[in-house]
Amino acid sequence: MADLSIDLAGIKSPNPFWLASAPPTNTGYQVQRAFEAGWGGAVWKTLGEPVINTSSRFAAVHFNGQRVAGFNNIELITDRPLEVNLKEIYETKKRFPNHAIIASLMVEPKQEKWHEIVKRVEAVGVDGLELNFGCPHGMAERGMGAASGQQPDLVQAQTTWVKEVATTPVIVKLTPNITDITVVARHAVKGGADAISLINTINSLAGVDIHSWNTIPNVGGQGAHGGYCGPAVKPIALSMVAECARDRGVGVPISGIGGISTWQDVVEFMLMGSTGIQVCTAVMHHGFRIVEEMIDGLNNYLDDKGLASVTELIGKSVPKYSNWGDLDLNYKVVARINEDNCINCNKCHIACEDASHQCIDMLTNSDGKAILQVREEDCVGCNLCSIVCPADGAIDMVALDSGVAPMTWNQRNQVISGLNGSYSEAEVV
Repeated sequence: MADLSIDLAGIKSPNPFWLASAPPTNTGYQVQRAFEAGWGGAVWKTLGEPVINTSSRFAAVHFNGQRVAGFNNIELITDRPLEVNLKEIYETKKRFPNHAIIASLMVEPKQEKWHEIVKRVEAVGVDGLELNFGCPHGMAERGMGAASGQQPDLVQAQTTWVKEVATTPVIVKLTPNITDITVVARHAVKGGADAISLINTINSLAGVDIHSWNTIPNVGGQGAHGGYCGPAVKPIALSMVAECARDRGVGVPISGIGGISTWQDVVEFMLMGSTGIQVCTAVMHHGFRIVEEMIDGLNNYLDDKGLASVTELIGKSVPKYSNWGDLDLNYKVVARINEDNCINCNKCHIACEDASHQCIDMLTNSDGKAILQVREEDCVGCNLCSIVCPADGAIDMVALDSGVAPMTWNQRNQVISGLNGSYSEAEVV
C-alpha cells in the first residue's frame, strides 16, 4: 500500500482526511469517534466567545432525487464554554497523539484578543491553528468571520498578531464571498500564514416555502442568509484552490475544502494543489464511517497508478490550469454518435437544435432504422450533446487534426498587432 501520511506546513497526519470545523467536531466525544473510524485529523469547531445558536438552523437543497445536493446553515461558532472545549482537546490529543488536532479560532479583530486565545489553546497541545475568516453569517454581523476575510489588510494584520505569539503552524481559512480569493491569500501569507484552507461557506438562501412564504430555514417566521456547502459547491471550491495553487504570490500549502464526498474528490483536490482535505457535509449526511471507503479507494487508486505516496499527487494538474487567453483556438473536437449504443432518445438532437449549433441530423440508415448523425463540418465541439446523453458510450468527443499550428488568443492578438510574424494568415483565421 502507498503511504497516505501528509505533512501540511509542519502538521503531520496519518492520512489527508480531516474533518472540517463544523458540527461533527463540536465535542471530544465526536472527534474521538472520528479518529477511531479512521480520520487522520480534525479541525475543532470554532472557538471564541460562546454564542447562542438558533433553533432551526439547517436546510438542504435536494435535486432530481438526490438528497443534500447542497447544504445551508445559519449555525455559528461553539456555544460551549472555552474551558470545556480546551479540556476535551487535551484529553483527545492525549488519547490520539498521532492524529492532527487543529483549533479553529475566531475573535474580535483586536491584537490582545488574538494573543489571549492563542496562548490558551496552544497550552493544551493542539498541532496547529486555523483562523476562521470565512463565516458569512451571524459572526460577520459582529465584525468577525467574512467581515474580516473580505478585507485583505485586516486578514494580514490579524494573521500577524497570531504569529507574534503562536508556536504551532497557522492556517488561514478564506472566504469565497469575494471577487478574487488570491488577493486575500497573498495578504494572509504576508501576515505570516504557514498554510491556507479554502473554501469556507458561500452566502446563500436555501429556498422559500411557496405555501407559507417562509424562508428555509426560518426561526419563528424570520430567515437570514446562511452558509452554503455540500457537493454543489465543489466546482467553485476546486477553482479557487487551483487559483491559489498556481499563484506565485501565495506559495504555501493548501487544505482543500468544499463538496468533498468521495476518494475521487480527494484526488481532484490534491491534483489541483491541496496537500490535504477537509470534509463536513458528507459526514453530516452519511456519518464518520464514510472515511473507510475513502481510504480504501485512495489506496487502490495510488496502487493502480504505481505511486508510493499520496503526496506525489499534490499539484500535478496545476500546470494544466491556465487562463482562457492561453487556450489553443485551433484545437478541434467533434461529436460522433455510436449507433450501437444510441437509444434514440433524441436528447442530443433537441439540445443541439434548441441550444447549440443545429448540427445533428435525424436520418434513416440502409436498414430503415432511424439514426442520428453529426455533421462534423458544422460541429463546434461544445460537448453539450455528450453531456445530456443518458447512454454511456453513445457519443464520443473526438479530436481532429485542424491542419494548422496551435494558436492562443494572446498569440493571435500579437500577430494582429504585428508583434509576431511566425504565423500564416490561415493560421490566424
